[in-house]
Amino acid sequence: MESWKKNIILFLTSQTISLFGSSLVQYAILWYITLETQSGVMMTISIICGFLPTLFLSPFAGVWADRYNRKTLIMLADAFIAASTLIVAIVFMLGYDHIWLLFAVSAVRSLGTAIQMPAVGAYIPQLVPVEMLTKVNAANASIQSTVFLISPMIAAALLTISTIEWIFMIDVVTATLAIMVLLFYLHVPAHAKAQLQQTLSYFTDLKKGFAYIGRHSYIKGLFIFCGVFFLLLAPASFLTPLQVTRTFGADVWRLTAIEVLFSLGMIGGGLLMAAWGGLRNRVYTMTGATLAFGGCTLALGLVPNFWIYLAFMGLAGISIPFFNTPFTVLLQEKVDPNMLGRVFGVFSMISSSMMPLGMLFFGPLADRMVIEKMLVITGVLICIEGLLLGLSRVMVEAGEPLP
Repeated sequence: MESWKKNIILFLTSQTISLFGSSLVQYAILWYITLETQSGVMMTISIICGFLPTLFLSPFAGVWADRYNRKTLIMLADAFIAASTLIVAIVFMLGYDHIWLLFAVSAVRSLGTAIQMPAVGAYIPQLVPVEMLTKVNAANASIQSTVFLISPMIAAALLTISTIEWIFMIDVVTATLAIMVLLFYLHVPAHAKAQLQQTLSYFTDLKKGFAYIGRHSYIKGLFIFCGVFFLLLAPASFLTPLQVTRTFGADVWRLTAIEVLFSLGMIGGGLLMAAWGGLRNRVYTMTGATLAFGGCTLALGLVPNFWIYLAFMGLAGISIPFFNTPFTVLLQEKVDPNMLGRVFGVFSMISSSMMPLGMLFFGPLADRMVIEKMLVITGVLICIEGLLLGLSRVMVEAGEPLP
């Protein structure tokens, strides 16, 4: 086996193990708060604790991903998350099972995620030949979608037979295994900048990262596009369960069905993307995916039959990897490797914040406006945004593959 194949298999294996434990515990926390409090306010606090630290730390974590060994950062982030989870598990075992401790551990775990995300995005190009980035990122997307499909179901099942403190221990074990795989089996030199003596101050490096984004109009344009796209995504992402309850009936199987169909769609879309690779110009693939998702969002606001609704939910899931994969690969191919961590750090800030911020507007609006109408409007706006992306000369030029 070629060395790069061995390296990426080891890396993705470690990340899948880590992601499974983290996702399992995050859902367990969410279900536990829901069952114990039955409070919308408590759920909102939990969501805010889970994204605000990522929002604020991501740009700084991007600087670390460029200044230091990215593999080491990933291991430290895993260890940080596992240690915080272990401490809360022990405190719960001692009888101090207060809800605010779950808010605190969610915030601490979010800090670890903020460190990990830009490091992972910037590390993959060190392991994989540039011509294989699309297939690897698409395969990784399918793996992650599979984890996100099964982890909430397993978390719910475990809560019926175990206490939450023992579920916490699963994340400690999976993080330890992931760290051991990276530490003992994956041996890849640090990227060029990390091997040099750092002569610039930390904040100078941070400013240089923002200046780099500002100088490259395609990066700036992509980030503005993603900010608006994620904002418009909020109703389809967060309000469809409420829509289904109001329109089709408050049956648990219906809510489960829409989540499963969307996740299965994402898994299938990732596999299709890995096999096909997308159009020659990456921006055209992203444009098609945006139009498809916008059309599905529009349909979710119009179809009167639940089974047809489910079909469009699955199609919406399929479209997501056809946007995410070429977007990630475009950055990995075109951005200076020594700037990649900072660029992914800024993107992590955008991706982690815009949908929750969108819910500050769309959530209260759902009590005054029919959700179907909201989906029709946002679906049309997403389609318009997709057309603007495909018609942008700067974006299309950036989407051309490397010679």
